[in-house]
Amino acid sequence: MTKKVAIIMGSDSDFPIVKKAAEELKAYGVPFECHVMSAHRTPELASEFAMNAKANGFGVIICAAGMAAHLAGVIAGHTTLPVIGIPIKSSFDGMDALLATVQMPSGIPVATVAVNGAKNAAILAIQMLAINDEELVEKLAEAKRKMIDEIAVKEKALQEQIALL
Repeated sequence: MTKKVAIIMGSDSDFPIVKKAAEELKAYGVPFECHVMSAHRTPELASEFAMNAKANGFGVIICAAGMAAHLAGVIAGHTTLPVIGIPIKSSFDGMDALLATVQMPSGIPVATVAVNGAKNAAILAIQMLAINDEELVEKLAEAKRKMIDEIAVKEKALQEQIALL
């Protein structure tokens, strides 16, 4: 059975971005839960969730936060599970959140995707789970085949346009 993915957001205002990760996980048939927790406003709740995540059936934790964006780091500091950070664009074009998420101290890694990169966070979580799940490996391979086919169609259309010049 596939382990669950936790999606933790620092604020419910992050959900329009985070929703893309939930949709991607659902499309792959990966079970997930979404929760709002703050590294600053509910640090005990975030720490407790992280410490119990593995025992509660999670395999990967995705954390989305803007501004100071310490959520992924707090979670990573309290678990041995892989943590993926999504910096949310809320100020300074998201650079503050990106730097706060990616600049982790040695020993507390957080895999970090692009600002607002929720879909890629989900795909990375799926790839991590696929290490022990051949069904997910096949689904990922099929998705890559579809991307190749889509590009081939676009390339053909481009060449047809160029031929008309």
